[in-house]
Amino acid sequence: MIDGRMYGEEAPSSAPARGYTIESLDTGLRLMQLFLTQDSLTVSEAARRLGIGRSTAHRVLSTLEGRGFAVRDPSGRGYEAGSELLRLGRPAGFGTAVRAQLSAVLDEAVRRTGETVQSAALIGDQVIATDGRESPHPVRVMLETGRAHPAHTTAAGKVLLARMTVDQVCALYPQEQLPALTPHTLVSRTVLLAELAEVRELGRAFSRGESVLGLNGVAVPLAVSGRRDRLALSASAPADRGDDVALAERAVQLRQSVAPPMEAP
Repeated sequence: MIDGRMYGEEAPSSAPARGYTIESLDTGLRLMQLFLTQDSLTVSEAARRLGIGRSTAHRVLSTLEGRGFAVRDPSGRGYEAGSELLRLGRPAGFGTAVRAQLSAVLDEAVRRTGETVQSAALIGDQVIATDGRESPHPVRVMLETGRAHPAHTTAAGKVLLARMTVDQVCALYPQEQLPALTPHTLVSRTVLLAELAEVRELGRAFSRGESVLGLNGVAVPLAVSGRRDRLALSASAPADRGDDVALAERAVQLRQSVAPPMEAP
């Protein structure tokens, strides 16, 4: 779940008694704390901030990446908070102020669409739901706050990928072949880039059984205070209530729900 206590700009002033400190663990925890206040970190920045060597910083970042607590940023030159860290804490941009601001938007979106709605953030090549509301229908999509999905398989993920440059998307997906979750998943980076160009033009994205068979969704972007705060607003429904006409109508309803508009970047 993306929720927890507030984290300030500075690391806590108290430090563990030196005699009981496992140095490598302490370095990893201090690095994780940096992700709670920074958009991204390069190896050099991490080394400088923690007062450690670049080789040590690189090893620790690689370890965090291997466990899902850090991911490569779109440029490929640095690291961002990973989905596992998001589940444990609340990195910058996922604080109570943004959640409070979104609460009324989500309430309005579920009222207008009648379907399960979620706000979602892009973490590396994964999209993770930060908050949401369930549909009142007896047959509905379950809310999965805090669960990550491959970004290229979801409407929310496509909306957020479309806010990146082509070069950034290619850095995120260095291979032409993309992993498939269902027979309908986009498995070609070339096809994905073409769809993202359409998303930029239309201002909305569809997903038709690409993440879960029988589940269709639509998403529009939410304008918030900065890059790390960029969110998508999505509505998901069983496929029999989610043909292209219905999805297009819900895109309009989602946009109408963002009123007054959130603070633009």
